[in-house]
Amino acid sequence: MASYNTHHVSIFGLGYVGAVTAGCLAEQGHHIIGADVQQAKVDAFKEGISPIIEPELEALLQSARSEGRLDATTDATAAVKASQVSIICVGTPSQAAGRLNLDFVRKVSAQIATAIREKQQPHTILFRSTMLPGSTRAIVSEFFADLIKSGLLRVYYCPEFLREGTAVRDFRDPSLAAVGTHDGNAPTSTEAFDLLGKNAQILAWEGAELLKYACNYFHALKVGFANEIGRMAKHLGVDGARVMDVVCRDERLNISRYYMRPGNPFGGSCLPKDVNALSGLARIEGVNLPLLDHVMESNQAQFDMLLNQIAGKDARRVGLLGLAFKADTDDMRGSAMVAIAETLLGRGYLLRIFDPSINLTRLIGANEAEIQRRMPHLAQLLCDSAEEVVRESDVIIASQKCVEVESLRDVAGAGKHVIDVNGWPELKALPWSYEGICW
Repeated sequence: MASYNTHHVSIFGLGYVGAVTAGCLAEQGHHIIGADVQQAKVDAFKEGISPIIEPELEALLQSARSEGRLDATTDATAAVKASQVSIICVGTPSQAAGRLNLDFVRKVSAQIATAIREKQQPHTILFRSTMLPGSTRAIVSEFFADLIKSGLLRVYYCPEFLREGTAVRDFRDPSLAAVGTHDGNAPTSTEAFDLLGKNAQILAWEGAELLKYACNYFHALKVGFANEIGRMAKHLGVDGARVMDVVCRDERLNISRYYMRPGNPFGGSCLPKDVNALSGLARIEGVNLPLLDHVMESNQAQFDMLLNQIAGKDARRVGLLGLAFKADTDDMRGSAMVAIAETLLGRGYLLRIFDPSINLTRLIGANEAEIQRRMPHLAQLLCDSAEEVVRESDVIIASQKCVEVESLRDVAGAGKHVIDVNGWPELKALPWSYEGICW
């Protein structure tokens, strides 16, 4: 199953990621030359012997060897000169203090840079080693800046998402593919797509680097979450595996994109109450659930960051577009925007608020009681229109899409700042200073 474009590819680092990448690219019809510092590993690789145990991999390497599309060397310069693309898959082990050791990446980068200067032909580098955000940019600045400027080199960062035991299958049918470029714009050449994912998402180098960590962090959280539910279930005499099986049957909220967007701290009448209740039960029962214990702390950190963004504008007139905990409801129980308003009022800010769903004469029950307790003078702060809020404010917190953006154009002056809390990109088109809470 040959790719649309085939390439001569040098792969630096014949460990887990490098070996799987080599075998799968060879299967697609590319010519592979592996590069590694260990002579024994190179010799075995040249014979089609896999350095790792992974289903199907050795058969792929044997086939590539028999078809003359597999070679290996300890000479980095020779590997670069025999290829058009270099994929860097060397290890980035942890140091004693937990920081990453990039010595192998830096050494290989220096060798490749020297070889490209000698070769004097255009070359492409695809970093695949897992590196913290900012690493690619720093390495490019140190080793490759002149080569990029001269047009001899293109550099992309392409994180890998291979699971041990299913790595070949994951390569053939990736669940996710991404290409990082220096500015987040589309690559100027096709090598990354040809080799590592035709439907890859495009990010800046730092975004692609962070994506790898975001995925692994999420996976770790899922394992930890399932185990915490399991510990509580075991303590209560409940089948934790069965509970989690049913949790996963909800593909609208639980196993979905829902809630997976950075923005407003969570609120409402359910999430804060129920997180606190389960955490309290765990403490009473002596069940250790540290992830759960820190959920509210994490939510508070998001709230504090938003407050700091507001305070950083050095303006005292603040407008809120949206007060309820989410759009299309008048429920203000546990609303982060109510807490923001409370805090700002306590600090002497002048507030204007617009929320089309809030009618104070129709509030009832616990919702009415909470707003009377926390913001008894809310009626004096509410405005009849979003235009009025923007006109009378220097900083606008947009937490709900509650108005047509074009209706704000005449009042969105150059001296105003808008902070987008929940993803309202159309606000960027207006003549004011725009920023997102997490973007």
